[in-house]
Amino acid sequence: QVQLVESGGALVQAGGSLRLSCVASGNIVSIKTMGWHRQIPGKQRELVATITSESNTNYADSAKGRFTVSRDNAKNTMYLQMNSLKPEDTAVYYCNAEAITSSSTGHYYTASFWGQGTQVTVSS
Repeated sequence: QVQLVESGGALVQAGGSLRLSCVASGNIVSIKTMGWHRQIPGKQRELVATITSESNTNYADSAKGRFTVSRDNAKNTMYLQMNSLKPEDTAVYYCNAEAITSSSTGHYYTASFWGQGTQVTVSS
């Protein structure tokens, strides 16, 4: 099993910045792709950004030019630097990781894990 814990969410004024963190722990063999998703009230959860183990990145159109995703493999940590925040960015932000873990019998398997989310609120 792998556990993910997000932090960094806060109330911020439009135009401000925040840096979110996601720390993975548990029985980690390796972490492949990680990503940030967000859920705006009344809407479906949507992809914000992804980053592979090779640091290749992908962004939603709404995040391009404003958000930057990065990771520190040695610390099993992913970050999301958010600049020029808009009220439309208000959402719960979730961390996701595709990871290889091991069972109690020693067999490896790949699974997707989610954190509990962190609230970002941008005031106008």
